[in-house]
Amino acid sequence: MATLVEKKCLECEEKIIGRADKKFCSDPCRISYNNKLNSDETNYVRNVNNILRKNRRILMELNTTGKTRVSRTRMAEKGFDLGLFTSLYTTKEGAQYCYCYEHGYLPVDKNYYLLVVKKESL
Repeated sequence: MATLVEKKCLECEEKIIGRADKKFCSDPCRISYNNKLNSDETNYVRNVNNILRKNRRILMELNTTGKTRVSRTRMAEKGFDLGLFTSLYTTKEGAQYCYCYEHGYLPVDKNYYLLVVKKESL
């Protein structure tokens, strides 16, 4: 014969009444538990995503034609962060494009970048 085990809320440890697979006694406890669980990770990820979205907006603003040459100074003035991007693409010739989602940039001179837009879909 199976024994019934009294389940406790993962947040406040109060007795749980209801379904057998229930983990929390209430919605506020569920929300509080998940907020605590994800807070440190979430802050880091949120900050990185904010920088990536800002980089993408800057590339969109500077590259209105689909292919443009822009100075590093102009990108820096707008707050572009060269250290964060979503992917790299290396051509057969060895040129390496950095992408912020579908918007890419390639160093062409010491102080200039070629901005491009990826046309392919996922």
